Amino acid sequence: MTARDWHADRDAVFERDAYTCRHCDAVGGDDEPTTLRPYPIGDVPLEGEVHESTLVTVCEDCFGTLESAPSTDGVESAELFELVRETTGLQGATISDVAAFASLATSLPATLESALDEETETAVDDTVSEYRRARRDVLLALAIVDARLERLAALEPTVGSEVRSSLEAFAETARDLQSTLREVVALGETVAAALERCQGCFDGTRADGIRASAGVTCPTCGLTVRETDDWRDEDGTLAFDQLFAAINETLQGASETTETLTDRTMALAEQLTTAQ
Repeated sequence: MTARDWHADRDAVFERDAYTCRHCDAVGGDDEPTTLRPYPIGDVPLEGEVHESTLVTVCEDCFGTLESAPSTDGVESAELFELVRETTGLQGATISDVAAFASLATSLPATLESALDEETETAVDDTVSEYRRARRDVLLALAIVDARLERLAALEPTVGSEVRSSLEAFAETARDLQSTLREVVALGETVAAALERCQGCFDGTRADGIRASAGVTCPTCGLTVRETDDWRDEDGTLAFDQLFAAINETLQGASETTETLTDRTMALAEQLTTAQ
């Protein structure tokens, strides 16, 4: 994270997140043994006021995982495999988080329409809060896995050539999976943009009757709103069916990559066992 000061936003963020780390559920605060930190997720604007939707609560330990430079100190085979196992487990949980976010995103058009038909601000507010929370959590989960993969990358030069080959294959597949999962999240965010909502804070983006297009910035949180032109029919109507199909297809691709990752994890385990 840059030297930018997030202090002005910390109290609102901590209160929103019930003074609980959104990754490990550690409860903290000024009067608790666990120190909490606000952490930026997604494409946080480099200038201007920081909106609470771009910050998430993490504990000091998780903040260290996200921000500490990966150590190049070597580890024993058992420790290395434990690190791989933990990373695989975290990525597996992240897949579930991404799938849940995708499900939420594809339900947004119907959910918002129903809430607006009921003319209840509470229903709309609940939808907005759920979307924001799910997006923050999934981006944090992806960032945690990225940090673990950086740690593994730092360890690659410290292991033997045979183990290194298996470790590199595992890490490459895990990074490919990360890329696919981020694509799913981006497509889910595009659903929000197609509803004329910012993909970050979920506030409205339509102004003066002009549809949001390339380069439009959200007036609330400062994010550049995702473009939707690629998902519109010739008459300008949003082809939600095509967008939803792309989300499902990309999720299927993630599932296939997961199978490869499992195979490479097993191959690495065999190499580490032999190396002991």
